[in-house]
Amino acid sequence: MSDSRSHRLTGDTQLLSPLYTLLEQLGSQPDTDELRSAENDISRDEILMVLRRHLGAGQSEIREAFEKRRISGVAAAHALAALTDEAIRGLVAFAEARAGTANTTPQDRLCLCATGGYGAGLLAPFSDIDVLFLTDENASAAATARIEFILYILWDLGLRVGHATRSLSACLNDVGTDITIRTALLDLRPLCGNLELAAQLRSRLSEDLQERTLASFIDGKIEERGRRHKRLGDSFSMVEPNLKEGRGGLRDLQTLNWLGRAALGCPLPLTGSTEAEETAFPPSHGPSFVSLGFLTDREAHRARRAWNFFWTVRLHLHYITGRAEERLTFDVQPIIGGRMGYATHGRQRGVERFMRHYFLTARDVLRLTYLLEPIVLTHLETRQPGATSLTEQGPEGFNMIAGKLFPGAHMDFAQNPRLMFQMLDCARRHECEVHPLALQQLIRHEKYAISLRDDPETARLFLELLRAPSNQPDKASPFWLPILNDTGLLGHLLPDWSRVVGQMQFDSYHIYTVDEHIIEAVRILGEIEAGSMADEIPLAYELTRDLWSRKALYVSVLLHDIAKGRGGDHSEIGAELALDICPRLGLDPEETDTVSWLVLHHLLLSHTAFTRDIDDPRTILDLADTIQSPERLKLLLLLTIADMRAVSPKVWNAWKATLLRELYSRVAEVLEGGMAASEQDVRVAHARQLARENLLPLLPEDSVNQFLDLGYPSYWLGFDTETHIRHARMVHDSDRYNAPITVEATPIPDRGVTEMTILCADHPGLFSQIAGTIAVAGASIVDARIHTLSDGMALDTFWVQDRNGCAFEDPHQLGRLNTLIEQALCGRLNIAQGLEETHRFGMSRRMRAIHVPPRVVIDNAASDRHTIIEINGRDRPGLLHDITATLSKEALQIASAHITTYGMRAVDVFYVKDLLGQKLHEPERIRHIRAVLLNSLKADPVTTTASTV
Repeated sequence: MSDSRSHRLTGDTQLLSPLYTLLEQLGSQPDTDELRSAENDISRDEILMVLRRHLGAGQSEIREAFEKRRISGVAAAHALAALTDEAIRGLVAFAEARAGTANTTPQDRLCLCATGGYGAGLLAPFSDIDVLFLTDENASAAATARIEFILYILWDLGLRVGHATRSLSACLNDVGTDITIRTALLDLRPLCGNLELAAQLRSRLSEDLQERTLASFIDGKIEERGRRHKRLGDSFSMVEPNLKEGRGGLRDLQTLNWLGRAALGCPLPLTGSTEAEETAFPPSHGPSFVSLGFLTDREAHRARRAWNFFWTVRLHLHYITGRAEERLTFDVQPIIGGRMGYATHGRQRGVERFMRHYFLTARDVLRLTYLLEPIVLTHLETRQPGATSLTEQGPEGFNMIAGKLFPGAHMDFAQNPRLMFQMLDCARRHECEVHPLALQQLIRHEKYAISLRDDPETARLFLELLRAPSNQPDKASPFWLPILNDTGLLGHLLPDWSRVVGQMQFDSYHIYTVDEHIIEAVRILGEIEAGSMADEIPLAYELTRDLWSRKALYVSVLLHDIAKGRGGDHSEIGAELALDICPRLGLDPEETDTVSWLVLHHLLLSHTAFTRDIDDPRTILDLADTIQSPERLKLLLLLTIADMRAVSPKVWNAWKATLLRELYSRVAEVLEGGMAASEQDVRVAHARQLARENLLPLLPEDSVNQFLDLGYPSYWLGFDTETHIRHARMVHDSDRYNAPITVEATPIPDRGVTEMTILCADHPGLFSQIAGTIAVAGASIVDARIHTLSDGMALDTFWVQDRNGCAFEDPHQLGRLNTLIEQALCGRLNIAQGLEETHRFGMSRRMRAIHVPPRVVIDNAASDRHTIIEINGRDRPGLLHDITATLSKEALQIASAHITTYGMRAVDVFYVKDLLGQKLHEPERIRHIRAVLLNSLKADPVTTTASTV
C-alpha cells in the first residue's frame, strides 16, 4: 500500500480499512473518488466472494486450532465473534462507500451494533448473529437502503442474522415492554457507524434502569429463569441436558451476568475494537460478574472454569452436529468426551467421566447463583425509596429477614458447624424458609461439616430433616434434602454420598443422575406418606399408616443406590456400606440390619413381578422364604415403588402397579399363615367352583361343563373369575359359529393396558405370529399368558400398550388390532414386510449410541415345572417376534412370557417346556439354545458385540 493510502486510513477514514484490505485481495487500488462509486469497480458478487473466502478461511483456522486444543472454547468463541466483526465492518464500509453520503446529515446517521451473546463478544459456530441498526429518529431513505443492502449480503453469506432497526426513542420504548429486548441491549456493542448514537443509547438505558424499573427487570429475569427450568425438567441432572437453557447451564451464567450488570454495575467497552478496551475487558477471562468483587478467589476460579467448560462443550456440540444444537444427547456425549480427553478409567467409561464433570459444573453454577443472587437482591432492596432494615429477632436465637430465617450476628458456622443443621431444623419445625443469604453462608462453610460425621446430635437433626414431610402445599417449609445436597452439607456429612453426586447412568432408562434419583425417591416416599398419591397407589398409602420402621425406610431409600458406579453389584456393596453408615446416623442394630437388608434386596420385588410368573407357587414360596417378615415386605414394597417412580415419569404405570399389588398380596398371604402357595389343588377347585356359579345363569349347562374341562391347573390359577367368564363366552361363541379364529380386545384403563385374547387352533410359531403382528400394529407387549386347552385350541392372552405406555381405547385402534391379528393367522398379512417398514421409523440416532450387550440366562431351578429363559438385549420393533420364532424352531412350548423394557434394554422371560412337556436338562441342548437365541439378538443392526452368561 502506498504512503498516500496509509495516510488516508487515519482519522475519520480509518473505518474504511477493512474494505481496503478486501479490495487489495482483488488487486484493486482505488482512490477515494473510486470508492464513492465502488459499484463500478467491484461487483456485488465479487464482494460476496471475498467475504465468503474471508469468513471460510478464518472459521476453518479457528476450528482447527480449537479442535487441536491450541485455544480454549471461550477463546474460539471470541475469535469467531471478532472474525464476524471484521467481515461486517468491511461490508459496512463497502455499503457506505457505495452510497457516498453516509452520515452526512442527521437523518443519514446509522450505527450498527452487536447485541445479545454476539454483543458480549462471544459467538458459537452456528448461533444467530444478533445486530441492531440504530438510526436517527427520522431515518432517511438512504440509511434504510444501506440497511437493506447490508442485510441482503449477510443473508447471501448464509449467516443466521437476528436483526432489528430502531431509533433511540424506539429502543427506550421497547425495553419498557419487552424484557428480552432490554436483556439483549445490556450487551450492546457498537461495531461501526455513528458511535455517538450508541453512547446516547447506553446512557439513556442506564438512566432508565433504576428503582422500580430495575426491580421489575430483576424479578422478571428470575421468573423467566424459573419458567425455563420448569419447561426443561427443573433439574440440572437430566442425563440428556440442555447445555444452553437447562438448569445450571450457560444461560444461568449469563443471567448472573445480566443481574450483576443491571443491579451492581459491570461496564462493557463501548466498541470493543481498541487494544486498550480488549485488555480491560477480555471476554476470555470469564463471566463479567466475576469482576464485581463479591466472590472469593476460589469461587471466581470456579466461575471462570465453568464458563470456559460450557463454551468448550458448546463449540464441540455445534461442530459435531453441524447446526445450532444445544442438547447433549446420547449420541454426541461419547464423541465430545473423547475429543476433550475423557478416557475410560477403571470401571468408569470415558463418557460417564465427561458427563459427571458436566453435572458437577452445572452444580457449581447453581451454587454460584446461591452466592451472588442474594447480594443482588439485597442491593436492590437497599436502593428502594424509604428502605429500612428488615432484620427481626427470630426463634431460638436466629434472625428473620423478610420472614425468612437467617443466622444471628453472634453465630459463627466455622466455629460451631452444628449451627448449620440447627438452623435448617429450626426452619423445619417453625415451617419457614431459609433466607438466600443464609444459604450463601451454608455453601461457604460446607467444608466444616466434615467435623460432624460422628456427632450424634447432628445425625439426629439430619434424620429429622430427611423424614420431614415433602408434600405440604399449604405450608412454607421446603423439601430439605435438595438443600442439603446443593449446599454440599450432605456430601461432607456422608462421604459415600459425594461419590454419587453427578454420577451419570448412561442409559435411556434413568433420566437423572444417581444423587438426583435418590432425592426424587425420598420426595416421592414423602408424597406417598402424605396421601397425595392415595388415589394412584392406595395400597402404599395404607401401608405407610402402620409402619414400625419409618426411620429405617427413609434411610434405606437414601442409601439404596449409594454404591452405584463402584463396579460390581451395587446392591451388595450398598448393603455393606449401610452397615457402616447407619450406626453413624444413630440407628440401632435392628434398624441397621433392616436397612442393609432392604438395600440388598431393593430390586427383588420389581424383578420378580415383571420377569417371573407370579402364578407359579414356587415363585411365591421362594420370595416368602427370602422376605420372612410381613413388616419387611411392607418396607420393601414402599422402597420399590419410590425407587421406580423416581427413575422416570414413563417407568411407572398402572400395569406395573397391578403386578406389584398382586405379588404383595400373594406373598403376604403366605407370611401371615394363610393358604399356602403350594395348595394348588384347593385353589384350582375353588376357581372352578366360582366360575361354575357365575356361568350357569349365563350359558347352557353343557357349555359350562365343557369349558370347565378345558383348562389345565395353570389356567385356573392365572386368571380371576371375571376373566374366566369372558373366556367361557368366547369358547361358546366360537363353537356356536364354528369360528376358526376369535379375537377379543378389552381395554383396562385403570391398569394401563389392553387385554388381547386370541382363541384359535394351536400350532408351532403361533406366539411369534401374534407378537410380530402386534409390533406391526405399533403396540408393545408388556405381559403374556399362553395356554393350550385340552381340546388342542390355544387360548393366548397378551396385555399390550401404545407407544406412550397407555391402554388402547380408541375403537378404530382396537378394530385395527383385531383385523391385523386375524389376517396374520389366516396367512393374509406379510409380517416380515410389516416389520421392515416399522424399522424405518425405529430408534433415533441418539438411542443407537447406547450399547446393550446381548445376554441369555437359562434357569432350571426357579420353577418346578418349567425351564426359565431370560433374554436381555436392545429393544427394537419385532424383537419379540424374532425370539419367539427361534424358540418355536427349537421345538419349545411357551407357557408364559413376561416382557419388560428398561429404556433401550428389553428383558424378556419365557417359561418353556419341550415337546414332551419336560424341562430342559441336556447341557448340550441348553448351550445350543443359548447360542441360537444370542444369534437372534444379533439381528439388531446396531448391535455389534455379544456376550453370554
